[in-house]
Amino acid sequence: MSVILAIAQFLVNEILSVPAYLVGIITAIGLIALHRSIGQIIGGALKATLGFLLIGAGATLVVAALDPLGKMIQGATGAQGVVPTNEAIVGIAQEQYGAQVAWTMILGFAFSILLARFTPLRYVFLTGHHMLFMATLLTMVLASAALPTWEVVLVGAILMGVMLVVMPALAQPWTKRVGGDGKIAIGHFGTLGYIAAGATGQLVGKTSRSTEEMKLPEGLRFLRDSMVATALSMVLIYIIVAVLFLVRVGGQAAYAVTESAGLGNYIMSAVLLGLQFGIAVAVILFGVRTILGELVPAFQGIAERVVPGTVPALDAPIVFPFAQNAVLIGFLSSFVGGLVSLALLASVFNPWLGWALILPGLVPHFFTGGAAGVFGNATGGRRGAVLGAFLNGVIITFLPALLLTVLGTFGKANTTFGDADFGWFGIVVGYSVKAGAVGGLIVLLVVVAILLALAIWVQRRLVDTGWDPGAKRDAALAAQTAAKEQADATTTTGSGSDAGTPPKPESGDGGTSGRS
Repeated sequence: MSVILAIAQFLVNEILSVPAYLVGIITAIGLIALHRSIGQIIGGALKATLGFLLIGAGATLVVAALDPLGKMIQGATGAQGVVPTNEAIVGIAQEQYGAQVAWTMILGFAFSILLARFTPLRYVFLTGHHMLFMATLLTMVLASAALPTWEVVLVGAILMGVMLVVMPALAQPWTKRVGGDGKIAIGHFGTLGYIAAGATGQLVGKTSRSTEEMKLPEGLRFLRDSMVATALSMVLIYIIVAVLFLVRVGGQAAYAVTESAGLGNYIMSAVLLGLQFGIAVAVILFGVRTILGELVPAFQGIAERVVPGTVPALDAPIVFPFAQNAVLIGFLSSFVGGLVSLALLASVFNPWLGWALILPGLVPHFFTGGAAGVFGNATGGRRGAVLGAFLNGVIITFLPALLLTVLGTFGKANTTFGDADFGWFGIVVGYSVKAGAVGGLIVLLVVVAILLALAIWVQRRLVDTGWDPGAKRDAALAAQTAAKEQADATTTTGSGSDAGTPPKPESGDGGTSGRS
């Protein structure tokens, strides 16, 4: 038994929890199914793996650049509270529930493959670290209800397997609108925020132009380069926050932040961190393009041989290249939504209901907010990107506060899960199991049935029929453009007609012109 457990933990911790290895393996399987040569299989698998490692490297750079900024914001505002960090809460839980998490993740992934094979939900979730996070969340919530270990693993695996195919399906109409022609899906547990952003864009952005069409003055054309625009914007943000922090806490405390990060002069360190952020985003985008170039063709092999019609569900940055301006707009709007929500928690919900203060973590707001901005822009242009991402910021602030109430002893930790789907699903599962051993399982079965039925309905009625959530916006923009062109043509025609007709002389001029 100990050998089996060690093998299971090795598979989870060293392979399945590392997205790069998982994607490389899936790519190799797809290329084998396509009967590619050994060299092509090895090269394609390695390239896909390297692409994911590039995303990881970019994410590491983002975290390193944002950590000092987070400290400065906390110091400048004086806010104290819980900072949602998936990696931190998972690390704490692994010490107590490592074995259950391992089995839950393996069985859950296997169950999702069965669902993909025998239901219309033909999605394979490839974001390994989010699978680990979801398995950990479910284990913590179910174990806090004092369920037997075998029941925790079995129920957790079923719930996880369902989520791995349901969430990509629910978001797929909006993901197709973003780009990829349905060949990719979103495999990230911030999906509720992305759907909300896409739906918000439909409501508010009927005639709003895309963020990618922003017209800049000739002297600012260099900002069309997304890396330059991102870096410059973040430099300005860093300098403003750094100055506010310096004024509030004084020079010695302020310099301690940059010194702890191994940086030099305080203000120039802020400039450097902003530039590093721009580099990090560029690395992530390059990694995404590298993955798509290898993984999508490889999945054709899997679709033909293993699970017909399979669509890969990939990490949130997979949508970043489709609207790079929207990523930055979404990040900033989501962060503002987090700040507004924090103010509401501090002034209303903490005194009234005792909810924890959730500080806006810059990392979740960047990745989920950036993706929400892309989804909002796809259906509602600039207004959709701003308001959709703002709503995402509200969601990932209030849901973690509620989630703490069902995490048992872990609810007293200074961290929690940060992304939207961990919040709402953890709350649903947590309150369901409070109905008792039998009653709780019945409620969870109903929840699973509802989720599957809803996802299958979306797949058949919206995805398979080609429903476009941005069709009305396209029609409105087309009508607006046609009306403008018609007005311009009318003006031009009128001007030309006047130009070809000699001006009529005024009555006084006529008498004068007749005199010699």
